Amino acid sequence: MEDSFRHKGLRKKLIQQLRDKGIKNEEILEAMNNVPRHLFMDSGFIHFSYQDKAFPIGAGQTISQPYTVAFQTQLLNPIKFEKVLEVGTGSGYQCAILMELKMIVFTIERQRELYLKAQDQLKKLSYNPRIFYGDGYAGLPTYGPFDKILVTAGAPSIPEKLLEQLKVGGRMVVPVGDKTKQVMTLIEKTGESNYSKSEHGTFLFVPMLKGKQT
Repeated sequence: MEDSFRHKGLRKKLIQQLRDKGIKNEEILEAMNNVPRHLFMDSGFIHFSYQDKAFPIGAGQTISQPYTVAFQTQLLNPIKFEKVLEVGTGSGYQCAILMELKMIVFTIERQRELYLKAQDQLKKLSYNPRIFYGDGYAGLPTYGPFDKILVTAGAPSIPEKLLEQLKVGGRMVVPVGDKTKQVMTLIEKTGESNYSKSEHGTFLFVPMLKGKQT
């Protein structure tokens, strides 16, 4: 499927909606304007790609609402050439946004079906993150520490192993809570064992699960 003039027009309308909802980082909005969300959607939902809603992508997972993607990314405060770990590749859409922002992206997915699908789609669009099939709770200690960590599933608590992989001065954004709702939480690492935490509203994500799913 191509990225048509119609798709580009619908994307511009969506970006304006995000601006109206309070997203202020124009670099993030421009990145989202550049990424064709419909190419990361299952065929049954393609006609709804530029609605500000989450949709199923298979394996019990979803592609997040665009506002949620923009909000999380803005809270992360992405900076060019920083090393970022994304936990939960899903469709690959959020990963593509981070790549558009010129970050060095490492992304991990526990669902093999989604890992293979996202890897293929990102490659087709000429995005080349380091993508791994594995347990998000474990992170990627071999490749850390990371400047930023972005968790795209609801964690019952802040994952300790991910905190260990965050650089001093780094930021981790993670939705924390049970399966009914989570609080968007920003962790800033101020020293080797020191952190500050702030909360930024309630959201709803699929739960973050342990282990790899074959």
